[in-house]
Amino acid sequence: MRRPVLTAVLAAALAVAAPASAHTSYTGRLLVLLDRGAHAQPRAVAAAADAIPAGHSVPQIGLVTVRPRPGETLHQLAQRLRAEPGVASVQPEARFAYRDTPDDPAINDPETALNTPAGTTEEWWAARENLPGAWDITHGTGALVAVIDSGVDGTHPELAGRIKATIDLDDTPGDGPPTTDEQGHGTHVAGLACAIAGNGIGIAGAGYGCSLLVIKSDLSDSSVAAAITAAVDHGADAINMSFGEDGRAQAPQSEVRAIQYAYAHNVVMAAAAADSPVTEQGDPANTLQPTGTGQTLASGLGLSVTAADFDDKRASFAGFGSQISIAAYGAFHYGAIPPSGPSGILSTFPAQQTQIDTGPPPCNCRATISGSNSYAYLSGTSMATPMVTAVAALIRHVNPRLRAADVIRIIEQTATRPAGSGWNQDLGWGILNAAAALQAAQGIDRTPPTSRLTAPSRVRAGRTFTLRWTGHDPAPAGLKASGIARFEVWRSVNGQAARRIASTARHSLRLKARAGSRYAFFTIAVDKAGNRQRRPKHPQARTRVL
Repeated sequence: MRRPVLTAVLAAALAVAAPASAHTSYTGRLLVLLDRGAHAQPRAVAAAADAIPAGHSVPQIGLVTVRPRPGETLHQLAQRLRAEPGVASVQPEARFAYRDTPDDPAINDPETALNTPAGTTEEWWAARENLPGAWDITHGTGALVAVIDSGVDGTHPELAGRIKATIDLDDTPGDGPPTTDEQGHGTHVAGLACAIAGNGIGIAGAGYGCSLLVIKSDLSDSSVAAAITAAVDHGADAINMSFGEDGRAQAPQSEVRAIQYAYAHNVVMAAAAADSPVTEQGDPANTLQPTGTGQTLASGLGLSVTAADFDDKRASFAGFGSQISIAAYGAFHYGAIPPSGPSGILSTFPAQQTQIDTGPPPCNCRATISGSNSYAYLSGTSMATPMVTAVAALIRHVNPRLRAADVIRIIEQTATRPAGSGWNQDLGWGILNAAAALQAAQGIDRTPPTSRLTAPSRVRAGRTFTLRWTGHDPAPAGLKASGIARFEVWRSVNGQAARRIASTARHSLRLKARAGSRYAFFTIAVDKAGNRQRRPKHPQARTRVL
């Protein structure tokens, strides 16, 4: 089911411009806003600029919408309009699209568990974490999430089409390949990350279109270290670790090295905090976010994730303290008496009986969705973690030049928390806000600008001559370039080492030719985000003085 949003004209006139997504469409018209208190009538301004009124005008806010006359470009008309007295702004008019809400039943179907608040859907956490807004930006097709866990049920219709590769690092006798899941945990986690969205059945994973690298592990130290390293080498964007060792405060050095290897390769890691209300989260969470560092943005090697509940509070069973980076939803009302709402977070589950089914104690957690009982409600920090991991993978997909530290900072900075508050010991930096994180990622420029210089090949001694250059600050589709801040002009004289002779925002420079000189020139552009053009291997221009 899709829901409409506000008309584009009024919203575009009032809203602050946001980074355009790859799907933004434009109407071919211009939105013209007059200064507040201006006496000119909107249509009079349009007539004075020889523009054709089109679309909707809103006199109450000084808005007129216009299009250019035949043979004229929008840019030409915009320049003329901006020169008119009383014009506050001129912007191209965009057209909104309907929000991308997939048709998976759990997104829209009401939760029927006892004492569930009215209006709560089975997959209530998706809207709370602003995932539909993130899916408007990207479906994440091509993003790869590595799930180190108990394997997945490879026959599950929500997962079968998502498995890109599998790795078997489970030496437990009797356990099957990675596409089997005797325990049940891995299938549930994988569904929360990358269950197929928009297929009309079951749930939608947080990563919408992401793929899975399924690494079945027996969770021994060597297996985990091998799994982290293998995930990096197989091109994972993010690694999910919904497990932990609660009995030790320090990880073995083999695991630390593997985590450092992943961080150095800019693979984002997320690990589940303790499933107990303790301040020591155990490894790998405490390696990703060591004691005393949670309150410092992007200070860890990854994200230590605790569980929030339906009331936006830390779940009663979940870890807290200075090793917590962020929270995501991992429970409804855990242990409430009388029972209130579902018994956990809904996700995929193996078709066959699992160790979770049989207990002890038996979970009685299975649910029937779309006519299938291959779903279950489970609570835990394990459930919260793949939501964060999947969003990290979407961020890496939208802006692949971002470093792991960038992604960690974005997720922490954009988390939902009370206005004016920062980190706290219960929820870290707050609860995951997927759309805000993706929007922030779109605005970070990691692409260096380019420039090219020209100069006369010959000039007479004593004469002045002009260097000219052009520059361009490119940005991948869907991202916003920061713009060029300055150009550095470099000169070599008679084959000597090049030296910088100017740093300027201008596009030309006049020099005086000295007798007997041979010059070589090049420029290096620097953008407003601090990205520098790589120094060219050869000069861009040479000048000989006659």
